[in-house]
Amino acid sequence: MVNLLIVALAVVYVGGIWKFWAGFNRTNFSGGRLYLSLMWPVLVVANKSYRQNFTKALKG
Repeated sequence: MVNLLIVALAVVYVGGIWKFWAGFNRTNFSGGRLYLSLMWPVLVVANKSYRQNFTKALKG
């Protein structure tokens, strides 16, 4: 059961990276694509501006 939860969280994490990376051009960011992609779970919770840009990236 725990292994299934870990796999599900990993899939969500990698999916978030993939979608943000693909939609990065729709955000207001000009650089730091790798850092912003890898840190998305923390930044979505902690930063309103990032959360808005993350949403823009995912809508594509």
